[in-house]
Amino acid sequence: MRRGPFVAGEKVQFTDRKSNKITDQLVAGGSTQTAHGLILHDDVIGRSEGVVVTSVTAKREAQVNAEHPERDANKPWKGTRAIGGWQYAVMRPRLADYVLSMPRGAQIMYPKDTAQVIELGDIRRGHRVLESGAGSGAMSLHLLEACGAEGELTTIELRPEFARVARANVDLYYGEHPDNWTLLTGDFDSVAATLPAGWFDRVMLDMLDPWNRLEQAERVIAPGGVLTCYVTTTTQMGRLAEALRQSGRWSEPQIQETLERNWKAQGLAVRPDHQMIGHTGFLVVSRAMADGFEALRRRERAAKDTTTDIDSLTPEQREAAFEELELRDISDRKLRKVLRDLDAQLRVIGETGDAEQREGREQRE
Repeated sequence: MRRGPFVAGEKVQFTDRKSNKITDQLVAGGSTQTAHGLILHDDVIGRSEGVVVTSVTAKREAQVNAEHPERDANKPWKGTRAIGGWQYAVMRPRLADYVLSMPRGAQIMYPKDTAQVIELGDIRRGHRVLESGAGSGAMSLHLLEACGAEGELTTIELRPEFARVARANVDLYYGEHPDNWTLLTGDFDSVAATLPAGWFDRVMLDMLDPWNRLEQAERVIAPGGVLTCYVTTTTQMGRLAEALRQSGRWSEPQIQETLERNWKAQGLAVRPDHQMIGHTGFLVVSRAMADGFEALRRRERAAKDTTTDIDSLTPEQREAAFEELELRDISDRKLRKVLRDLDAQLRVIGETGDAEQREGREQRE
């Protein structure tokens, strides 16, 4: 946790009056290029959060593409970006700001989803957490914050280059490598097989096929531990849910997605923004059963077939299935009531139509 004046080497966030944000690392004698001139880092270093700095005029050549100047030959407006005099508020970035601005090789999980992972996955201070899929380190940062110095995080990343990106982003955020974070490289099954059984309180899987990783996840998680999986498509979500049920080792999965919409509130103009963050992924949450005990399942109704494909049935079986559905959907008593209501409504329409016709004839006569 950083407090006090800004120092060289730490990340800061510059925000202008239009709420445009720029996150950069302070360097003694350095500067940040903006759409309105340069922000000199020496004007920031040694000062506290919440100050306002003013950009200075830059050399116009700095606004032109140095490698391909011909691309900017017909863009005279780019020269105006050299003009300074634009004000920026200076703050330390929140974790959500840092995650959205940090260099990344893989798509990060949105803050709305990471918050739900922490809440629904019940990841708290002191927990031992296993994460699969480091990506760019966004989820690792949130998990480290949630489990705290008393807990520990073990991350397994398949691709070494992604592991390097994640390590660098996390180390930059903390200013050093966290002592309670172990980053391992390799496929999940092989690496997890080397970890102690029943050691982890929580397991977080962010990968393409989490249903194929349930065996090792079950081995390393403690009884009652929470498994949280992040998948992006309905086919992944459905396949994972069925795998969890069929194993008998996991409680009934809880599935949800989160939609995010910001609002504008200026005087009488109080309305939602025109853009929102819709579907990004599904969270599937389940809990591990103790050895020797099978998860409890809801008993399905005998007439409710949720697995058979209707196209695989013979014509006779399909007709029987349709009859079952019709009988289950509406009873004879309810059908008679529906028909009575519809007949009454039709009579009203008919009476109204007859009255209008009579009125029309009278006007013509």
